[in-house]
Amino acid sequence: MTINMKEINCPICLKKGTWTPENAFRPFCSSRCKLIDLGEWASEQHRIPGDPAPDNEISSSTDEEDK
Repeated sequence: MTINMKEINCPICLKKGTWTPENAFRPFCSSRCKLIDLGEWASEQHRIPGDPAPDNEISSSTDEEDK
């Protein structure tokens, strides 16, 4: 059985790598690049397109959790 090793570029630093089970950080090249990406999502530099949730849905779910 042959393993298809697809070449990829790290989305953060663009370093070349391979998509294999041995690459624990795929699609990133390292833990550092993986954490940089996580930080960008946490600071809302990246977003999934869509309409924002109405304020009443957010507050009503928070109110129910407080009970």
